Amino acid sequence: MSDPMTDTTTGDQPIIRLQNTRTRRREEFVPRDPARIGIYLCGPTVYDRAHLGNARPVLVFDVLVRLLAQVHGRDHVVYVRNFTDVDDKIAARAAETGREIGDITAETIRWYHEDMDALGALRPDFEPRATQFIGAMVDMIHELIANGNAYEGEGHVLFAVDTYPEYGALSGRSLDDMIAGARVEVAPYKRNPMDFVLWKPSGPGQPGWDSPWGVGRPGWHIECSAMSRAILGPEFDIHGGGNDLMFPHHENEIAQSCCADPETDFAAYWLHNEMLQVEGKKMSKSLGNFFTVRDLLDQGVSGEVIRMVMLGTHYGKPMDWTERKRDEADATLRRWYGILDGHGFGPALIRALQADGQWRPDAEFLGVLANDLNTPGAIARLHVLAKGKTPAQLAGFAHGMQMLGLVPDWADLPRLAGGEGGADVDEVIALRIDALLAARAQARAAKDWDAADRVREVLTRAGVVVTDVGGQASWAAGPDFDAAALDGDA
Repeated sequence: MSDPMTDTTTGDQPIIRLQNTRTRRREEFVPRDPARIGIYLCGPTVYDRAHLGNARPVLVFDVLVRLLAQVHGRDHVVYVRNFTDVDDKIAARAAETGREIGDITAETIRWYHEDMDALGALRPDFEPRATQFIGAMVDMIHELIANGNAYEGEGHVLFAVDTYPEYGALSGRSLDDMIAGARVEVAPYKRNPMDFVLWKPSGPGQPGWDSPWGVGRPGWHIECSAMSRAILGPEFDIHGGGNDLMFPHHENEIAQSCCADPETDFAAYWLHNEMLQVEGKKMSKSLGNFFTVRDLLDQGVSGEVIRMVMLGTHYGKPMDWTERKRDEADATLRRWYGILDGHGFGPALIRALQADGQWRPDAEFLGVLANDLNTPGAIARLHVLAKGKTPAQLAGFAHGMQMLGLVPDWADLPRLAGGEGGADVDEVIALRIDALLAARAQARAAKDWDAADRVREVLTRAGVVVTDVGGQASWAAGPDFDAAALDGDA
C-alpha cells in the first residue's frame, strides 16, 4: 500500500470522530498507540467474483486509512484485510467444477486484486489467508477449552455462549431474540442451540488438517480472531465490515477473542456500512439486478466513476446504485479532471507544490471528512474548491481528490481528462452555462419553481449534466452535448 503522497501530515489536524457500533455513539477516535494504529476489515470468501456490494466496505476502509494516514502518518497505520480461503462454499465450487481448491482460491484472489485495484483501493499492509494460520486457530481453540469457554463433541469443538455474559452486546440482541431469529443448527453435540463451531471434522473431498480433535477444519468465526490476533495483537483500534456481518460473525469474534484474552476488549471501535441497492431494490439474482464489479468495468464504467458513486452516500446509509448517479459521476469527474489537467497537475507540479508548502488539505474538506467519514460532504466541498483559478488555489482541490482516491495516478491524469464520453467546452459557452445556473439558483431562491424548471430543461436539452450537492450546483458536458440548444427559451 505504498503511496508516498498520502503521508502529508501537518501540525494542524482535525479531531476524527467515528460512529462506534459497539457503543452506539459517535466518538472521538483516540488510538491505543498513535505510533501503531491497528485496523482489521473482514475480507472476502474467495470462490467467485466480487459483486458491487462487496466493494463498499473496501472503499469505506480505504478512505478511513487515507484519513488516518493524513492525520497520524502512513507509517503509523497497520491495515489488515483477510482472505477466507477455507470454506464450504469453496469446497462446493471445487466439487462442481472438478478443479482443485487451491486453483480456485488463487484465481479468485487475483480477480479480487484486479477489481479492487481498478477502484483505486490501496492494498492493505497485510492480507492473511486463513489457510496460513491454521496453527494459530488450533492454539486459540486450545486456550478457549482450557478457560472453560469451549467444549468438544463428536469431533467438533464449540464455543459455549453462556460463558460470555456480554454476548449480544454488539448487535443489541438478547440470547432469546437471537435463538428466535437465527437459523441455528440443531445438533446432539450442542449444549445450547446458539453455541457455534470453532472446529469441525472434515469428510472425503473436504480440506482438512490434523488437530487434537481429529482431521478437520476451522469454523468461519475463529479465522478472523486468530488472524487479527497474530498480526495486530489481542487488542487493536478499529474493526469493521458490512452490517450483515454484525451478527453472528462479529458478535462471535468478540466473544471468543475476549474469552481467549480476558484482560482485553478486542477492538475499541467498530464500523459497519449499510447495504447496497440497485435502482431502489435489493440486489439479487432473482430480480436480474445482480452484477459484479467486473461486469461494470467490462461495460466501460471506470473504477473512478464506481468509486465516486459509492462515496456519494454516507457509509452508514443504504447506497442506491442508479444509472443517473453513474452518469452524473462520470460527467463531474471528467470536468474535474479537465480542470486539473488544464492547470498542469501531475507529479512534477505536485512536487513543486510540496516544496513550496502548498500541497496540503483544505481545512474545511478535512474537517468534514473527519466527521465520521462524511464523504458526501467532502465531495460537496470539492465542488466549491474546483472553482479555483490557479494551481495554488486548486491545490486543496487536488489534494482532496487524492484523499478520496479519485486520482489513482497523477501521471495518468491526461488520459482521465481526455477519455471518451465527455465534451470540451470553450470559455464563452462555459460562461453561458454558468449564467444559466446562476439564473436557476436565483429563481429557486425566489421560490419561482417554474422558472427554475425551465432553465433545467434547457440545460438538459443541451446535454449538460447538473449535479446539486450540499447546496452547490456544478455541471459537466455530457457525451451528447449540443451547445446550440443552450439558446432555447429559459
